Amino acid sequence: MPIKRSAAKTQTNNRAVLNDDIRAFRVRLIGSSGAQVGIVDRDEALREARSEGLDLVLIAPDAEPPVVKVMDYGKHLFDQKKAKAAQRKKQKQVHVKEMKFRPGTEEGDYQVKLRNLVRFLEDGDKAKVSLRFRGREMVHPEIGLTLLKRIEGDLDELASVETAPKFEGRQMTMVLAPRKRRRGGAPRRVEPEASAAKDAQAGGAPG
Repeated sequence: MPIKRSAAKTQTNNRAVLNDDIRAFRVRLIGSSGAQVGIVDRDEALREARSEGLDLVLIAPDAEPPVVKVMDYGKHLFDQKKAKAAQRKKQKQVHVKEMKFRPGTEEGDYQVKLRNLVRFLEDGDKAKVSLRFRGREMVHPEIGLTLLKRIEGDLDELASVETAPKFEGRQMTMVLAPRKRRRGGAPRRVEPEASAAKDAQAGGAPG
């Protein structure tokens, strides 16, 4: 359906010129199918557009003569908006979400925190795991490393290690990044309790 003249003026402000706002007397016309029609009078081009219930849009004002195309301008705007929205979605900003643990994190608390990490990764965000040491706990960094390795193993199908475990002051940190989606879709969801069950069968989960 052709854009009304009032709407056409609004589009002119956005650098789109169409229908009666096209001032050139002779134009190079492209039909609605994309085929080159040739050089015609502007009025003839307008009649062609209106006979199809479409708009005549100026697409190359600096050409000699200017180039116009028959199209559904309203649909064209909608498609452009839809394409931009899809592009923004594709370029989703990745955040780094932090989850804090302790060397003595209990199993129940561990599972709660692990589920939060799963949620972060499934949302497409990175996850920073930090492990705070207090007092003499600094003497046993291997406890922290074991815990971080367990987290890495539990989340292996969802994430890969982007930054290996390292000390930052009195805490050990590790950064996980979501794995790229496989061709078949999203990675299989990790069941956080699976690791605990496996540890229990082996003789008890670490504290």
